[in-house]
Amino acid sequence: MPARGDESRPATPGDAEPSGRVATALDPESAAWIRTLTSGGAEYEHACDRLHALLLRVAQGEVRRRGPQLHITGPELDDIAHQAAADALMSITRKIDQFRGESRFTTWAFKFAILEVSSKLGRHFWRTRDAPLDAEDWDRLPDRFGIGPHEAAAARDLLAGLRQAVDEVLTDHQRRIFVAIVLGGVPLDALVAELGTNRNAVYKTMFDARRKLRSRLVAAGYVDHDTARRS
Repeated sequence: MPARGDESRPATPGDAEPSGRVATALDPESAAWIRTLTSGGAEYEHACDRLHALLLRVAQGEVRRRGPQLHITGPELDDIAHQAAADALMSITRKIDQFRGESRFTTWAFKFAILEVSSKLGRHFWRTRDAPLDAEDWDRLPDRFGIGPHEAAAARDLLAGLRQAVDEVLTDHQRRIFVAIVLGGVPLDALVAELGTNRNAVYKTMFDARRKLRSRLVAAGYVDHDTARRS
């Protein structure tokens, strides 16, 4: 079990944070978690065992939900869940003095498990993926958009315009993320892990990229304004 740092001390009602703000009073359950996880001996070990079991349950739920997107099944999923729970527990015990009671302790702790799952699933994807991140395969794009053989000819001009727009109006960062997600089919968690960023940042980049591309396609006459607004 992870060792508790000597400098760690639980926040208690009335404690002041570095900014001078008074910490939030803890609910009884959260206070009990903090007390036992900053104690010692058998009480501390028992609390770690209990928390690890909860973290493992959360991690297993997350890998079952996200695993199929990355084509991970069976023992690999279970192994990732156990690794995520163990690493989350270590992070929690190291950072327990950062808990200020804005939410329940378990709500705060479960975020560590979810983040560890995301990180581990992402790294697993890149270890098992053959194609590099920036590999472009525009020939597969009609399939990704659900465009059948009979519609492909009509869509050819649109796809050519889209490719030109990607090259001309997107920043390098926007282009890399757009190509990875749309052309490469890279799952979000994997891209976050590869780029060392977070999900919200990738969402924002994709939103901005799509807005730029819509504007260019409308201006070039590939799509009308109403169609662009619905996309």
